[in-house]
Amino acid sequence: MDTRTVETKNSNDIFKKVALLVCIGIIFSLLYYLTIDMANIFKYIVAALLGGLSCILVNKGIATFNDALRPIMPEYIEGRMTRAELAATSFALGFGLVIGFGIPFSIGSPIILAHSILLGSDIIGTWCPDSKKGTILSGVIGSLYGVGIVYGLEIVVNLFAMLPVNFLDALGSVGSPVVAAFSIFPAIVVGYQHGFGKGAITFIVIALVNQITIKYGVIPVGDITVKLSADGMALLVGVLMMLVFAMSEKSDGSNSNQVLVGIFAERLKNIKKNIFVIAVMGGLVSAATSLSFFAGDPTSLELLSAGKSTEASIAAFARAIGFIPLVYTTAITTGVYGPVGTTLVFVVGIILIGNPIVAFLVASIVMFLEVLLLEKAAAGLDKFPGIKKSGDHVRTAMNKVLEIAIMSGSMIAGNTLAPGTGFLFVAGAYALNKTAKKSLVEIAVGPVAVIVLGILLNILFVIGLYTPIA
Repeated sequence: MDTRTVETKNSNDIFKKVALLVCIGIIFSLLYYLTIDMANIFKYIVAALLGGLSCILVNKGIATFNDALRPIMPEYIEGRMTRAELAATSFALGFGLVIGFGIPFSIGSPIILAHSILLGSDIIGTWCPDSKKGTILSGVIGSLYGVGIVYGLEIVVNLFAMLPVNFLDALGSVGSPVVAAFSIFPAIVVGYQHGFGKGAITFIVIALVNQITIKYGVIPVGDITVKLSADGMALLVGVLMMLVFAMSEKSDGSNSNQVLVGIFAERLKNIKKNIFVIAVMGGLVSAATSLSFFAGDPTSLELLSAGKSTEASIAAFARAIGFIPLVYTTAITTGVYGPVGTTLVFVVGIILIGNPIVAFLVASIVMFLEVLLLEKAAAGLDKFPGIKKSGDHVRTAMNKVLEIAIMSGSMIAGNTLAPGTGFLFVAGAYALNKTAKKSLVEIAVGPVAVIVLGILLNILFVIGLYTPIA
């Protein structure tokens, strides 16, 4: 063997060991100097592992969180795009969502939206070189980034609480309409897919179930009183009706997904050979969710913040239904999976809140089975075309409901801070955003506007132009 080759190999081994020791040392030093309790230590360890592994998966071209980045990855993997072009594309697709979507929702809640960490991981993973050193570097930076997001947001919240005008309480009300309004999204899905009539019937049934549960939902069972959640029952019935309508569509004999499996068989091997590390990633996501500091979407985040874990699990499950066709189709055609898979790992984490170890084990198995059964799941989607079609409608309906609910909550929050002016500011920000060349995602405009309004009110208070409401 060439002497230079041996020296290079030895230097790479030394670099790995040093980088690993530095990473561990930095993480545990942070934990020590933060003087946090054991529960928080475990939270920071999970955050570090989550950020580190997700960056490594992106760096190696195994999994990306951003659905828009996934179809681009084969262009680099198969040599049609340079690393610099991939990194620039990843930054362009993800940075705005981290700043304008992930962070604002996370600031308004003790729970971090997954986009804050995992979209950042997409950027870090692609910007680090495609080499052994680059992979290690992405893991180290990703670990620090995961811990930094968790701890940094706590610092931001504490700083905001120290301001003369504390707008965090008002910011917390941004998501209050989501809890009640989200139950209606299955009716919108049915309306999109099967027409206004069936959508209206679903809407009426959901509203009736909600009202009946409010009236008769308290059930004495011996010495125990069981109280059913009106929002949860309404959402459950709506999702069941949505599924029944979707499954009623008969297959026309098409086998488009199975054809895709045959065409992209070589790309699928990239996912299958990394099945174990993908399973571990799913376990970490579920463990973080179980520790109540991580959520996959704004709806689950708001429901968990309100202590409504049952409703949050149903909402997360319904979201997974919408993402199964998308994730499986892009996985088959690109050979790149997602670090959260079909998002069922979030459901596991919510159901097993307070049991992170069990959540990790169960979700790892779920993620393993997702990858193992990719081809069979594709065939199943061919047999139930209604489920496949409902995927896009689910995502559209969820976004519509969330946009309306969060905008309503933002208007309420703004008016709470500054009656009259708050309505003007939030509504104006929403309207002006539509005219911007680089506009924010509409669902995030309301929370961002409330944060900006809160900061401006503090400035106005200092110069004597604003008096906080008693």
